[in-house]
Amino acid sequence: MSHSINNRGLLLAVAIAVSLALGGCAATPESPEGAAEVRNKLNALKNDPNLANRTRVELRAAEQAVELAEQPLPAEQSDLGEHRVYMAERKVEIAKARATALHAEAQRERLSQERDEARLAARTSEVERAREETRTARQEAEAARESETASAAASAAEAQRMAEEMQQEMEDLKAEVTDRGLVLTLGDVLFATGSADLQSGANANLDKLVTFLNEHPERKVLVEGHTDNVGGGELNQRLSQQRAEAVRNYLSEKGIAAERLSAEGIGMDRPVADNSTSTGRQQNRRVEIIIGNTQSAPAAGSSR
Repeated sequence: MSHSINNRGLLLAVAIAVSLALGGCAATPESPEGAAEVRNKLNALKNDPNLANRTRVELRAAEQAVELAEQPLPAEQSDLGEHRVYMAERKVEIAKARATALHAEAQRERLSQERDEARLAARTSEVERAREETRTARQEAEAARESETASAAASAAEAQRMAEEMQQEMEDLKAEVTDRGLVLTLGDVLFATGSADLQSGANANLDKLVTFLNEHPERKVLVEGHTDNVGGGELNQRLSQQRAEAVRNYLSEKGIAAERLSAEGIGMDRPVADNSTSTGRQQNRRVEIIIGNTQSAPAAGSSR
């Protein structure tokens, strides 16, 4: 009988030991579900060369949140684990959104700088070309004088004079050279706000243009009116057309043949600056005068 009691005690002890072992295994804490996926998202952000170095503060906060979410928790704290994973995921998304926005802004600034540099290079190239033509014409004139050929000397001198005059006229008009011809941009000083009537101060710039066109009767002109985005599209289209026609009419009244002139309202469709700022809107309120290189009218389209 004693032997039977001892067997029962041994079996009970084994059962208790097994139960404790199983209970200990079940209670072992584990990392919450989803923590590994959030870690992968964070690593992808940190390894992106365009984004990783743009949001150090947000990235550090995301790293701390992910480390907290990865900490093992017992099963009875699963709700806490889910909350930590959720917060870590939001922190990673915030860091990525901030980095993406900063990267896009940097791209916009780079493109704007490249565009400005290209415009400057084009204008510099045209001025240099005019100077080179002047130097060439001067050399031709000197060669003609040395050869005592009066007609050749006179022709070279005339070429030199025309090249110098063209260069001076371009500088006086502040015209920009484009593939459509010379482009003269007149800001919003021509018109009062919401008006298509030329202000008295506009005459000086337009009279210089009249002088240029009288000296180059072979060139035709396209007048384009542009607006900012304040007001509706239909209103801006109508206002830009009226302003372009006002400039065309002024040139016609000053003796420029009507068949050399055309006018087109562009409205707010071709901004050259950001309409979200007052400075940008001021730059967009303009009249562009495109002077063709030949007898044909300048082609419609962007003058930039």
